[in-house]
Amino acid sequence: MDSSRRDFLKGACSVTAGAAICVATAETAAAAAPMRRGGDASRRYAMVVDLRKCIGCQACTVACSMENQVPLGDFRTIVSQYEVRDADDPTQPAATYTLPRLCNHCEDPPCVPVCPVQATYQQKDGKVLVDADRCVGCAYCVQACPYDARYINPETQTADKCTFCTHRTDVGLLPACVETCTGGARVFGDLLDPDSEINALLAEHEVKVLRPEQGTSPHVFYIGLDDRFQGKVDGQAALWVVRDDQGHRIGEV
Repeated sequence: MDSSRRDFLKGACSVTAGAAICVATAETAAAAAPMRRGGDASRRYAMVVDLRKCIGCQACTVACSMENQVPLGDFRTIVSQYEVRDADDPTQPAATYTLPRLCNHCEDPPCVPVCPVQATYQQKDGKVLVDADRCVGCAYCVQACPYDARYINPETQTADKCTFCTHRTDVGLLPACVETCTGGARVFGDLLDPDSEINALLAEHEVKVLRPEQGTSPHVFYIGLDDRFQGKVDGQAALWVVRDDQGHRIGEV
């Protein structure tokens, strides 16, 4: 979509004082929301992240950024890193907790009904995608996402997010983050295939999801997720921490 058309559509949603402001509510948008479109209805894609195997190396973050040409400073997936201290004894060294994050490709995605131009949509295979030609950059979907998994691309001025590398998975390849995961922590597969590795993991392990209280039925499942982090979806992670010869932290890259 050219910038003039996008600017026009943005302007159509807010006019001068004394006139009504166009706000897409979930109820009104849902009534006009399209049915699932595109994708293979015989498949339902999901991902399992085994936190016991994640070493926080950020290989997934780098691979995703290179594969999808993500602008510098933005991320479709990232491993958030947290320092956890003992409140009873804050002098003790902090423990480090890593949490890979990405779009959860929810079964009931709250980002879809709030889009006033139906640019955000759900495929029949469960992937939640963005039609950049329709998107006007209003950021309603960014605000609606409870997982902090969307952003407005500063280069295209449209919503951007993880797509499960749909250009790869549609031809039988794995998402870039899965293929490059050093510890093998990420597993991608089809929930409708009873013989898939992902179904074996779900049957064998107790899994959790982020923000379960939101009722979105996420399709990203975690093994070994600490209860304290189920609601923790933000975090500024460095790609690499820089330390001096004595091991003291002096910065990050």
